[in-house]
Amino acid sequence: MAYATPEIINMKKLLAAVALVLATVCLAQAQDIIGDWQGMLNTGMGELRIVLHVTKADDGSLKAIMDSPDQGIGGMPVNPINLQDSKLTFMVDVIHGSYDGKLKSNGVIAGHWSQGGPEPQPLDFKRQTTPIKSTHKPAPPSDIDGTWAGILNNGVMTLHIVFHIINTEDGLMATMDSPDQHVMGWPATGVTRKGAMLKVDLKQVGGGFEGKINKDHTAIDGTWTQGAGNLSLSLKRVKEAVPTGL
Repeated sequence: MAYATPEIINMKKLLAAVALVLATVCLAQAQDIIGDWQGMLNTGMGELRIVLHVTKADDGSLKAIMDSPDQGIGGMPVNPINLQDSKLTFMVDVIHGSYDGKLKSNGVIAGHWSQGGPEPQPLDFKRQTTPIKSTHKPAPPSDIDGTWAGILNNGVMTLHIVFHIINTEDGLMATMDSPDQHVMGWPATGVTRKGAMLKVDLKQVGGGFEGKINKDHTAIDGTWTQGAGNLSLSLKRVKEAVPTGL
């Protein structure tokens, strides 16, 4: 029968101690949610980015604010916010919303968002390693900076669509107005330009616009896509006021 030497016994004890320390460190890191988190909420009509900024109060408790960038909403107070045994809960009273999730070891908070609907909606947050910008510094104007307006016609009704495009140090940004629906300043989730081709994404409505800029930069002819459908949409450069008789 083989017997363990004192050296082997001591080595096993050392390895067990190291494993315990590593497990404790990993647990502490997993429980640390200070920082920026972003998730995508599916509304059924499109997707909304939800951003959670978590900090620590002077007394050591958690505090947070929440943004909905695709709705142009930022800095909503989160109160209360609690993390206990990897379970995260918080409420956003200003919009009557609440969240219930679990912090995973892979840096994801998996859970559900509730806001007056019949069923909670899945919402997973991922930690962001770089700060999430809510504002963008202006840059010298591009040749398409300004206001562009057009009319969507589906054969039953017409809707005025207005895009406001601005160049920033982070690239082109845009917001969209739908005056007939009393929607103003809806932020685009992405603006891409390749030569004369322009693409504006609005994931929050499951849609977007893609078109070709004419040579004198006075019109953009293209297509509005939303869900499985699409309609032609021609935009004209206009002043800030929405023109009539387009």
